[in-house]
Order: sequence, then C-alpha cells, then structure tokens
Amino acid sequence: MKKLITLVMAVFMAASVSAVELEEGVHYEVISTTATATPEIKEFFSYYCPHCHNFEPLADNLKKAGEANNFKFEKSHVDFLRAAGPEIQLMLTKALVTSELLNVPQVSKAIFEYIHNQRGVFTQEKDIRNIFLIHNVDGEKFDKAFNSFAVKAAASKMKKEQTSLSRRGVLTSVPTFIVNGKYKILTAGFKAKTYSELFAQLEDAAVKLTKKN
Repeated sequence: MKKLITLVMAVFMAASVSAVELEEGVHYEVISTTATATPEIKEFFSYYCPHCHNFEPLADNLKKAGEANNFKFEKSHVDFLRAAGPEIQLMLTKALVTSELLNVPQVSKAIFEYIHNQRGVFTQEKDIRNIFLIHNVDGEKFDKAFNSFAVKAAASKMKKEQTSLSRRGVLTSVPTFIVNGKYKILTAGFKAKTYSELFAQLEDAAVKLTKKN
C-alpha cells in the first residue's frame, strides 16, 4: 500500500509540474496572424550554444510527442553566434541537414558533444566529414549528400527564415521555440527548479499550442 501511495503521489506531482495554464505575454507571444498549414514546432538553435546543448532532452521529447500528437518537430540551425565564423556555422547548418537526410541523428548529437564536452574546434569541412565517418557513414555518400543541391537549398531556407525572424525582432537568442509559425514560447515565463521540470512544462505548453487556433 505504501508503494502504491508513493506511485500515485509521483504521478500527481508529475502532472502538476507539466500542467501550466498558458497566458499570452507570459508563456508565449503571438508573432503572426496566420499559422502554418500543418501543426509544427520548430527549434532555432546553434551547436555553439551551451543552453541548446542542455535543451537536447527537450528536443528529443518534442520529437516523440510529435509522432504521438500529429505534429512535426524540426530543428533549424542559426549562424549569428560569435563562437565561430559564419562560414563554419553554415557548414554546421549543412551538417544538420545532411544528418537528417542520411538519417543519422546521432551525428547531430556528436557535434554538440565534440564542441561542449571534448572542446573540439571545427575549422574545415574535413572535421565535419570525420564525425560522419566515425558514425559509419560512407565517405563518398557523405560527400554526395553534403554538397547536394537539396542540402544547400535547405540550409539556404534556414538562413532566409533566420534573417526574416531576426529583422522582425522575433529571433534574438537561442534556443527559441516557435509553434505553428504563430506562437513564440517565452521560456522565461516558466518556473521550475530543475531542467526536468522545465522541460515537462515546456513540452506540455508546446503541444497545447500546436492545437490552438
């Protein structure tokens, strides 16, 4: 009986952590009068951002939630951090797209690890290529994908969207989560003592906003 009570209390506490009554101007802001044709959550991030690295568990949760709740979760890499030159950051944008195209998500996580845990430095395309090779991607296959029109076009699209949102004052820092192209989540409006609590609240809020008109 004691174990059962403990389990019930744990479930109740988890529910109370994630259930936040969303308030415009506190938890989110409206950035557009129209929404995307289909529900989506997009995270704007940089591999050089330590907060983005810490938020990777939330990104994983949102991807799983999308599969269960019929919305798409996407990541969009930005190039405005001062940790590296724009050319290197563009290469990392292409690396993200290539990892998605070749279906090797572990490469994206390895880039985070290389920068923040191993204190590695990217200076050329060869450095990125080596990470793909380490994760069993054929070198010729990487070269073809990384330099393909599809990858270049997707990277260009990310840059164009970044520029548009930055000019409007919407995208000023990372990570930034935008839902349905209409709602920007204001992470500072959520109160939590741990990352786990914060991620639970943000996941709940993001999923709710995908269903909001």
